[in-house]
Amino acid sequence: METQFPIHRILDDAGQVIDTSKTDLLTNELSLALFTHMNRIRTFDRKAINLQRQGRLGTYAPFEGQEAAQVGSAYALHNKDWVFPTYRDHGATLTFGADMVRTFLYWNGRVEGCVPTDELHIFPPAVPIATQIPHAVGAAWAEKRKGTNQVAVAYFGDGATSEGDFHEGMNFASVFQAPVILFNQNNGYAISVPIQKQMHSETIAQKALAYGMPSVRIDGNDVFAVYFTMQEALERARSGGGPTLIEAVTWRFGAHTTADDPSKYRDQDRSRDRVDPLTRLEDFMKAQGFYEEQEIEAIRIRHQEEVEAAVKTMEAFPSPDVNDLFDHTFATLPDDLIRQKADYLTARGN
Repeated sequence: METQFPIHRILDDAGQVIDTSKTDLLTNELSLALFTHMNRIRTFDRKAINLQRQGRLGTYAPFEGQEAAQVGSAYALHNKDWVFPTYRDHGATLTFGADMVRTFLYWNGRVEGCVPTDELHIFPPAVPIATQIPHAVGAAWAEKRKGTNQVAVAYFGDGATSEGDFHEGMNFASVFQAPVILFNQNNGYAISVPIQKQMHSETIAQKALAYGMPSVRIDGNDVFAVYFTMQEALERARSGGGPTLIEAVTWRFGAHTTADDPSKYRDQDRSRDRVDPLTRLEDFMKAQGFYEEQEIEAIRIRHQEEVEAAVKTMEAFPSPDVNDLFDHTFATLPDDLIRQKADYLTARGN
């Protein structure tokens, strides 16, 4: 199946163009836009890890190494499309237009962090594995029934393909020819479980064959391959061609979360051997004469300032309302939770 679903690339590891079919589209403007988003979300990601280590943020799920997959896919979307992220796809949602302060608030356990701006269709991040896939299919089907050309994208990892929700979502997407992109980031591990212990299939892309669905396998660290593949899938969905499964083969450099030690279950030397997606794009830009050192440095400084300002705003938020823990789950609060809430408020002296 790996021969039937080869990994498509536009750039090699050194940033050289190996697929010339898109050469005219690899412009300075596009390169700089993709680099800008990738640098922005990496700056956010590294700051979030530091904040967690300092006790200023809750447990956090890093994505460094997967910037090309998240930016390349989200940058291709229209602003009225739907995004259904996992807990690791805040790089994609930030690229799509999510508010950075709210994103920090989410990782600090605040309800405000789950509320997108009114202008964007961003579902709250899914922590249970694969549950967002049927939701994305449903949203896409609803858009089809309403006669719009809006598309939904479901982000998920390789571990999600071992869940029933993945297969149910694939089946519904296929049966109803829903305009949905099922975007898999295959980083090789479901927490500590390597993909070889999750499935006997050689690829994730081949799973689409059972559902009569187009699929493609791409280098998830090649931002151009991701962007143009996503564009093609979106155009097909908007024109009535139905769903697409995209397997973006990538690698997360660090831990599954800040509560995890990846050295316990994988060889971390492999991270050092992997080509950084940002470095690959920088090498391409330098080879093409697109890389202006002063411009790039200004971008880095701007992002550092933006992230620091967002942290300052997040930390200036008033203390959370304890009632939020109790009042938004049941229409009528059960007696045991009424007592628990009263005991807590009494202990706090309220």
